[in-house]
Amino acid sequence: MTEADTRANYIDPALKSTGWNKSLITREYYFTDGRKLAGQKRGSRCFVDYLLHKGNHFLAIIEAKKESEHPTKGLQQAIDYAKKLEIRFVYSSNGTQIYEMDLKTGSGNYIDTYPTPDELLDRITGDNTSITETLRNTPFQLESGKTPRYYQELAVHAATDAIGNGTERVLLTLATGTGKTFIAFQIVHKLFQSRWNRQEFGARRPRILFLADRNILADQAINTFNPYENDLIKIDGDEVRRRNGEVPTNAHIFFAIYQALAERKNAENEDIGGYYKKYPSDFFDLILIDECHRGGAKNDGSWRDILDHFSPAVHLGLTATPKRTDNVDTYSYFGEPVYEYSLKDGINDGFLTPYRVKRVRTNLDELVLTGSDLILKGEAKKDLYEVKDYDTQIIADERTELVAKEILKQINALEKTIIFCVNQDHALTMRDMINKHKAAFGCPTDPHYCVRVTSDEGKTGRELLEKFQDNDKDIPTILTSSQMLTTGVDARNVRNIVLDRNIGSMVEFKQIVGRGTRVFDGKDYFTIIDFRGATNLFYDKDWDGDPEEPEPKQPRPPSKPGEEPDGNQPPIVGEPDPLEKEKLTVSLSPTRQLKVIDVEIRYIDDTGRPLTAQQFVEQLMFKLPQLFSSVEELREIWSHPDKREDFIIQLAQHGFDSDQLKTLRAMFEAEACDLFDILTFLSHEKPLRKRSERVLSTKQNTTFFSQYPHADAQAFLEFILFRYEMTGIDELSRKRLNHLIEQAKLGTLADLKQAFGGSPKDVLDAFLALQHVLYHCA
Repeated sequence: MTEADTRANYIDPALKSTGWNKSLITREYYFTDGRKLAGQKRGSRCFVDYLLHKGNHFLAIIEAKKESEHPTKGLQQAIDYAKKLEIRFVYSSNGTQIYEMDLKTGSGNYIDTYPTPDELLDRITGDNTSITETLRNTPFQLESGKTPRYYQELAVHAATDAIGNGTERVLLTLATGTGKTFIAFQIVHKLFQSRWNRQEFGARRPRILFLADRNILADQAINTFNPYENDLIKIDGDEVRRRNGEVPTNAHIFFAIYQALAERKNAENEDIGGYYKKYPSDFFDLILIDECHRGGAKNDGSWRDILDHFSPAVHLGLTATPKRTDNVDTYSYFGEPVYEYSLKDGINDGFLTPYRVKRVRTNLDELVLTGSDLILKGEAKKDLYEVKDYDTQIIADERTELVAKEILKQINALEKTIIFCVNQDHALTMRDMINKHKAAFGCPTDPHYCVRVTSDEGKTGRELLEKFQDNDKDIPTILTSSQMLTTGVDARNVRNIVLDRNIGSMVEFKQIVGRGTRVFDGKDYFTIIDFRGATNLFYDKDWDGDPEEPEPKQPRPPSKPGEEPDGNQPPIVGEPDPLEKEKLTVSLSPTRQLKVIDVEIRYIDDTGRPLTAQQFVEQLMFKLPQLFSSVEELREIWSHPDKREDFIIQLAQHGFDSDQLKTLRAMFEAEACDLFDILTFLSHEKPLRKRSERVLSTKQNTTFFSQYPHADAQAFLEFILFRYEMTGIDELSRKRLNHLIEQAKLGTLADLKQAFGGSPKDVLDAFLALQHVLYHCA
């Protein structure tokens, strides 16, 4: 009996007998998209045989096995999936036996019958309040045909469960690009529709404040909340002036940036208070703090004053950064997240785009000034300047020009690219150098091909950014920036993130990497091009790992008179550079040979960490025995195009996709060899064999060719071998067969079918047989 028989003859009747009707069961529940692979392919999607649910609770999953198999075969994978879905109960059955695992207690045992829906629901929701269950059962607000991703659903439920159970400080941690604003909207929708509020549940609809630190983030959120456009308003100076100095109160959903609400000064530099003080402290029921790690929870900032004023409200923070030493204040304020979803999970699930890393080094990464170099400003204080010193201690436009030309060399002309620079002046110089050399690299001559987008550009910069974000527009193509684009900017088709600045914070690094992770059609991956060694942060033990309790922070010394405490300066306003002495500005000698000395491609493993070439090969050698046990097993796989394609997809899921395997050939100077031979060389030390050698041996197999006596048949088979020798295994794909027939130009398709025996199947059989000989020849 097959697994399908087990389901139909045993599991389905057993579930029906204990009250599980069709509305409470989802069969073959797929909940990921499959990791994005090169060539518009996807890895395997995660799914469970049965998902049992009731009252918007995922209650259990069932793993079905054939009657002849052990009932708990595959249980571990089912447990792993249950953890992803935050499901407590897992069942595994071959029809004749049922095994139950409780992930909360860690205990498992065989049972006679499945629990009823109400029994399972009671086990899971025993401590929940009626408010929690009401919020759970309030439907999502979705466009026709759209469903939330599994982690979005879990995040919304985790937040509303916490609110319904009376939690006053709630934190959600989800990677950039996973839809935090969509999640926030669904939370607000559920609270709004159920008439939740801080005073009396059901008595009125809540008043909610959405706080951001940048206008562009607030405006993006307003667009997401469009279904409630008649119930929302933005608090800013223009709105208050329209109301003759009164803050708006006639709405349910309010949007504001911290700076608009914070303490203000008049023209005479006198304190006139913040708009937030014009609201009663209990005016809002819920405050949503977007990108809350950026300072809203710090004890010594004016942002904290706003939160303290509205302390009776529930505060819900949204962040993309797990707990680290540089954002411990956020976690001490909100507590542990009620739900987390990491960058690594998003990439492996296929909801975020993977990345590649190119580490670029120049011969100016270490600079010793000579008498031939001209000092334009400042004074040389060091004998040796390192790459981290550029644009902080020393300015050399020649280096920026060298970097700009290498960027243009590394990217395609119309690939949307963000270049992160040290400061606003550096971003200006980089923009100018890109535009100076763009024509030489075949790029458009449009004056807006490369633009700077920082806070200094104001409205013009925001308009250029909006055009950059428009996936239907190619111009602007390249943005240079320093701080403004590190968080929250939704540009889905970014293909390159260039780092020409020092990044000391893991939080900031994750935010910058997140600029490229959004999924877009035709975008298999994005590339991080690193000129400063910033990607060394990938090797930090904290990179996208489980959050750890950081070391206690040392107390900050008291502020000096007139000094602003940390946290008062929002990062977008002016983006001021740190106070510093005059930088050394030099003009390097024209006799210097300026060049890029190394572009190291770093491979990405399945944990998201880049690998050196040696580490890549070592990891591949470690993984190969898990995929095939012998050369003969691999030969059988490789001899059939469908099995070969499945195997290559498995390799990609382990972090070795087709583009990286091409680079592997170059590493061994084996571009003329078949990938099969490279794999057997790495796994079993078999000698490398060129494709031309395989073709020659196949042509010499007279037994095989004698089966096809017609001249056109033999000519077609030899044409296939020619194409394989020239370009490789892609020509042996089943989907290439029709194209090969057209290219061979041996008459009509009907003529070729007759040459092989008369039917399309005869042509296909010969195509498959040829590949068998190709890989089994001596």
